Amino acid sequence: MSDAQGPEPKGGDLVRRHRLSTRLWHWINAVAVLVMLMSGLMIFNAHPRLYWGHYGADPDHAWLQIGRMDGIAFPGWMTLPSHYSLADARLWHLAFAWVLGGGLVFYLVWSLLNRHLWRDLRVTRAEWCPAHIWRDMKAHAALRFPTGAAALRYNVLQKLAYGAVLFVLLPLMVLTGLAMAPGIDAAWPLLVDLLGGRQSARSIHFIVAFALVAFFLVHIAMVVLAGPLNELRAMITGWYRLPQERE
Repeated sequence: MSDAQGPEPKGGDLVRRHRLSTRLWHWINAVAVLVMLMSGLMIFNAHPRLYWGHYGADPDHAWLQIGRMDGIAFPGWMTLPSHYSLADARLWHLAFAWVLGGGLVFYLVWSLLNRHLWRDLRVTRAEWCPAHIWRDMKAHAALRFPTGAAALRYNVLQKLAYGAVLFVLLPLMVLTGLAMAPGIDAAWPLLVDLLGGRQSARSIHFIVAFALVAFFLVHIAMVVLAGPLNELRAMITGWYRLPQERE
Protein backbone atom coordinates (compact mmCIF):
# COMPACT_ATOMS: atom_id res chain seq x y z
CA MET A 1 0.00 0.00 0.00
CA SER A 2 1.03 3.57 -0.59
CA ASP A 3 2.04 5.86 2.25
CA ALA A 4 0.95 8.86 0.23
CA GLN A 5 -1.49 11.34 1.82
CA GLY A 6 -3.91 13.78 0.28
CA PRO A 7 -5.85 13.33 -2.99
CA GLU A 8 -6.05 9.83 -4.40
CA PRO A 9 -3.19 9.31 -6.87
CA LYS A 10 -3.90 8.56 -10.52
CA GLY A 11 -2.26 6.62 -13.32
CA GLY A 12 1.25 7.83 -14.10
CA ASP A 13 1.93 9.21 -10.59
CA LEU A 14 5.06 8.12 -8.73
CA VAL A 15 4.02 7.09 -5.22
CA ARG A 16 5.39 5.35 -2.16
CA ARG A 17 4.23 1.74 -2.20
CA HIS A 18 6.24 -0.51 0.13
CA ARG A 19 7.47 0.33 3.61
CA LEU A 20 11.11 -0.22 4.56
CA SER A 21 10.21 -3.15 6.84
CA THR A 22 8.40 -4.89 3.96
CA ARG A 23 11.28 -4.34 1.55
CA LEU A 24 13.93 -5.58 3.98
CA TRP A 25 11.93 -8.66 4.91
CA HIS A 26 11.20 -9.42 1.24
CA TRP A 27 14.86 -9.52 0.19
CA ILE A 28 16.21 -11.18 3.35
CA ASN A 29 13.48 -13.78 3.08
CA ALA A 30 14.20 -14.36 -0.62
CA VAL A 31 17.88 -15.07 0.10
CA ALA A 32 17.10 -17.22 3.14
CA VAL A 33 14.54 -19.35 1.31
CA LEU A 34 16.85 -19.82 -1.69
CA VAL A 35 19.77 -20.95 0.49
CA MET A 36 17.54 -23.22 2.55
CA LEU A 37 15.97 -24.75 -0.56
CA MET A 38 19.33 -25.51 -2.19
CA SER A 39 20.88 -26.85 1.01
CA GLY A 40 17.69 -28.79 1.72
CA LEU A 41 17.95 -30.52 -1.66
CA MET A 42 21.47 -31.60 -0.76
CA ILE A 43 20.19 -32.95 2.58
CA PHE A 44 17.44 -34.79 0.70
CA ASN A 45 20.06 -36.33 -1.59
CA ALA A 46 21.46 -38.17 1.43
CA HIS A 47 18.26 -40.22 1.55
CA PRO A 48 15.93 -39.39 -1.38
CA ARG A 49 12.87 -41.14 0.04
CA LEU A 50 9.93 -39.90 2.10
CA TYR A 51 7.82 -41.80 4.65
CA TRP A 52 4.87 -41.23 6.98
CA GLY A 53 5.03 -41.91 10.70
CA HIS A 54 7.83 -41.91 13.24
CA TYR A 55 10.28 -44.16 11.41
CA GLY A 56 11.60 -44.72 7.90
CA ALA A 57 14.60 -46.55 6.46
CA ASP A 58 15.68 -48.37 3.32
CA PRO A 59 13.53 -51.50 3.87
CA ASP A 60 10.39 -49.47 4.67
CA HIS A 61 7.72 -48.46 2.18
CA ALA A 62 8.30 -44.90 0.89
CA TRP A 63 5.42 -42.86 -0.45
CA LEU A 64 7.88 -40.91 -2.62
CA GLN A 65 11.29 -41.75 -4.04
CA ILE A 66 13.17 -39.42 -6.39
CA GLY A 67 16.07 -40.78 -8.40
CA ARG A 68 18.15 -43.66 -7.13
CA MET A 69 19.35 -44.42 -3.63
CA ASP A 70 22.91 -43.33 -4.48
CA GLY A 71 22.24 -39.71 -3.55
CA ILE A 72 21.67 -38.05 -6.94
CA ALA A 73 18.02 -37.11 -6.72
CA PHE A 74 18.91 -33.49 -7.51
CA PRO A 75 21.93 -32.39 -9.60
CA GLY A 76 24.77 -30.32 -8.18
CA TRP A 77 23.68 -27.05 -9.83
CA MET A 78 20.49 -27.17 -7.73
CA THR A 79 22.17 -27.88 -4.40
CA LEU A 80 24.32 -26.10 -1.83
CA PRO A 81 27.11 -27.08 -1.78
CA SER A 82 27.26 -28.29 -5.38
CA HIS A 83 29.38 -31.30 -4.39
CA TYR A 84 27.99 -33.95 -2.08
CA SER A 85 28.44 -32.91 1.55
CA LEU A 86 25.68 -33.60 4.04
CA ALA A 87 27.57 -31.88 6.86
CA ASP A 88 28.08 -28.62 4.93
CA ALA A 89 24.47 -28.63 3.73
CA ARG A 90 23.24 -28.95 7.30
CA LEU A 91 25.42 -26.02 8.38
CA TRP A 92 24.00 -23.80 5.64
CA HIS A 93 20.46 -24.99 6.33
CA LEU A 94 20.54 -24.43 10.08
CA ALA A 95 22.30 -21.05 9.82
CA PHE A 96 19.69 -19.63 7.47
CA ALA A 97 16.85 -21.27 9.40
CA TRP A 98 17.58 -18.70 12.12
CA VAL A 99 17.42 -15.94 9.51
CA LEU A 100 14.11 -17.23 8.13
CA GLY A 101 12.46 -17.86 11.51
CA GLY A 102 13.73 -14.67 13.12
CA GLY A 103 12.78 -12.58 10.11
CA LEU A 104 9.27 -14.05 10.04
CA VAL A 105 8.67 -13.31 13.73
CA PHE A 106 10.04 -9.76 13.42
CA TYR A 107 7.98 -9.03 10.31
CA LEU A 108 4.73 -10.36 11.79
CA VAL A 109 5.19 -8.44 15.05
CA TRP A 110 6.10 -5.23 13.22
CA SER A 111 3.21 -5.64 10.78
CA LEU A 112 0.81 -6.06 13.70
CA LEU A 113 2.14 -2.93 15.37
CA ASN A 114 1.87 -0.75 12.26
CA ARG A 115 -1.45 -2.43 11.28
CA HIS A 116 -0.12 -3.50 7.88
CA LEU A 117 -1.72 -6.93 8.25
CA TRP A 118 -5.12 -5.51 9.20
CA ARG A 119 -5.09 -2.67 6.69
CA ASP A 120 -3.57 -4.33 3.63
CA LEU A 121 -3.90 -8.14 3.95
CA ARG A 122 -7.24 -8.59 5.72
CA VAL A 123 -9.83 -10.17 3.43
CA THR A 124 -13.03 -8.16 3.80
CA ARG A 125 -16.51 -9.66 3.95
CA ALA A 126 -17.27 -8.49 0.42
CA GLU A 127 -14.07 -10.09 -0.89
CA TRP A 128 -15.08 -13.49 0.50
CA CYS A 129 -18.02 -13.47 -1.92
CA PRO A 130 -17.52 -16.28 -4.51
CA ALA A 131 -18.53 -13.92 -7.31
CA HIS A 132 -15.83 -11.45 -6.25
CA ILE A 133 -13.16 -14.18 -6.10
CA TRP A 134 -14.26 -15.55 -9.49
CA ARG A 135 -14.08 -12.06 -11.02
CA ASP A 136 -10.52 -11.63 -9.77
CA MET A 137 -9.55 -15.07 -11.06
CA LYS A 138 -10.86 -14.21 -14.53
CA ALA A 139 -9.03 -10.87 -14.49
CA HIS A 140 -5.75 -12.63 -13.56
CA ALA A 141 -6.26 -15.29 -16.23
CA ALA A 142 -6.81 -12.55 -18.82
CA LEU A 143 -3.75 -10.63 -17.48
CA ARG A 144 -5.90 -7.59 -16.72
CA PHE A 145 -3.91 -5.92 -13.98
CA PRO A 146 -5.32 -3.06 -11.85
CA THR A 147 -4.50 0.49 -12.92
CA GLY A 148 -4.37 3.86 -11.20
CA ALA A 149 -4.90 3.95 -7.45
CA ALA A 150 -6.36 0.41 -7.55
CA ALA A 151 -2.85 -0.90 -8.22
CA LEU A 152 -1.88 0.12 -4.68
CA ARG A 153 -4.36 -2.28 -3.10
CA TYR A 154 -3.91 -6.03 -2.90
CA ASN A 155 -6.70 -7.95 -4.60
CA VAL A 156 -8.33 -10.92 -2.89
CA LEU A 157 -6.13 -13.51 -4.65
CA GLN A 158 -2.99 -11.70 -3.51
CA LYS A 159 -4.32 -11.46 0.03
CA LEU A 160 -5.14 -15.16 0.12
CA ALA A 161 -1.76 -16.13 -1.36
CA TYR A 162 0.28 -13.87 0.94
CA GLY A 163 -1.83 -14.94 3.93
CA ALA A 164 -1.19 -18.61 3.12
CA VAL A 165 2.56 -17.99 2.94
CA LEU A 166 2.74 -15.88 6.11
CA PHE A 167 0.40 -17.88 8.33
CA VAL A 168 0.51 -21.43 6.94
CA LEU A 169 3.51 -22.31 4.77
CA LEU A 170 6.35 -20.46 6.54
CA PRO A 171 5.19 -21.41 10.06
CA LEU A 172 4.83 -25.03 8.91
CA MET A 173 8.38 -24.93 7.55
CA VAL A 174 9.66 -23.74 10.92
CA LEU A 175 7.61 -26.22 12.98
CA THR A 176 8.40 -29.25 10.81
CA GLY A 177 12.07 -28.26 10.77
CA LEU A 178 12.07 -28.14 14.58
CA ALA A 179 10.29 -31.49 14.76
CA MET A 180 13.09 -33.14 12.78
CA ALA A 181 15.76 -31.96 15.24
CA PRO A 182 16.74 -34.74 17.70
CA GLY A 183 17.01 -32.22 20.55
CA ILE A 184 13.48 -30.95 19.97
CA ASP A 185 12.24 -34.52 19.60
CA ALA A 186 13.61 -35.26 23.09
CA ALA A 187 12.57 -31.97 24.73
CA TRP A 188 9.15 -31.45 23.11
CA PRO A 189 7.90 -34.83 21.88
CA LEU A 190 4.35 -33.44 21.75
CA LEU A 191 5.26 -31.31 18.72
CA VAL A 192 6.57 -34.37 16.90
CA ASP A 193 3.45 -36.36 17.81
CA LEU A 194 1.15 -33.55 16.61
CA LEU A 195 2.85 -33.69 13.22
CA GLY A 196 2.53 -37.47 13.04
CA GLY A 197 6.16 -38.36 13.75
CA ARG A 198 9.59 -37.24 12.54
CA GLN A 199 9.19 -38.88 9.15
CA SER A 200 5.80 -37.24 8.67
CA ALA A 201 7.38 -33.92 9.63
CA ARG A 202 10.07 -34.50 7.00
CA SER A 203 7.44 -35.27 4.36
CA ILE A 204 5.39 -32.18 5.24
CA HIS A 205 8.59 -30.12 5.20
CA PHE A 206 9.34 -31.32 1.66
CA ILE A 207 5.77 -30.70 0.41
CA VAL A 208 5.66 -27.20 1.91
CA ALA A 209 9.05 -26.37 0.41
CA PHE A 210 7.77 -27.10 -3.08
CA ALA A 211 4.52 -25.25 -2.37
CA LEU A 212 6.71 -22.22 -1.64
CA VAL A 213 8.62 -22.82 -4.87
CA ALA A 214 5.30 -22.84 -6.76
CA PHE A 215 4.30 -19.58 -5.06
CA PHE A 216 7.58 -17.90 -5.95
CA LEU A 217 7.39 -19.04 -9.58
CA VAL A 218 3.88 -17.59 -9.92
CA HIS A 219 5.00 -14.46 -8.06
CA ILE A 220 7.96 -13.92 -10.40
CA ALA A 221 5.76 -14.56 -13.46
CA MET A 222 3.27 -11.91 -12.27
CA VAL A 223 6.10 -9.43 -11.66
CA VAL A 224 7.41 -9.96 -15.19
CA LEU A 225 3.96 -9.63 -16.74
CA ALA A 226 3.05 -6.54 -14.70
CA GLY A 227 6.26 -4.69 -15.58
CA PRO A 228 9.47 -5.94 -13.92
CA LEU A 229 11.37 -2.63 -13.78
CA ASN A 230 8.52 -0.81 -12.08
CA GLU A 231 7.88 -3.69 -9.67
CA LEU A 232 11.58 -4.08 -8.80
CA ARG A 233 11.96 -0.35 -8.23
CA ALA A 234 9.03 -0.46 -5.82
CA MET A 235 10.55 -3.34 -3.84
CA ILE A 236 14.04 -1.78 -3.78
CA THR A 237 13.33 1.93 -3.30
CA GLY A 238 9.66 1.91 -2.27
CA TRP A 239 8.65 4.15 -5.21
CA TYR A 240 6.13 2.86 -7.73
CA ARG A 241 4.76 4.33 -10.96
CA LEU A 242 1.00 3.77 -11.07
CA PRO A 243 -0.12 2.12 -14.33
CA GLN A 244 -2.18 4.36 -16.59
CA GLU A 245 -5.95 3.90 -16.49
CA ARG A 246 -7.48 2.12 -19.43
CA GLU A 247 -9.49 4.13 -21.92
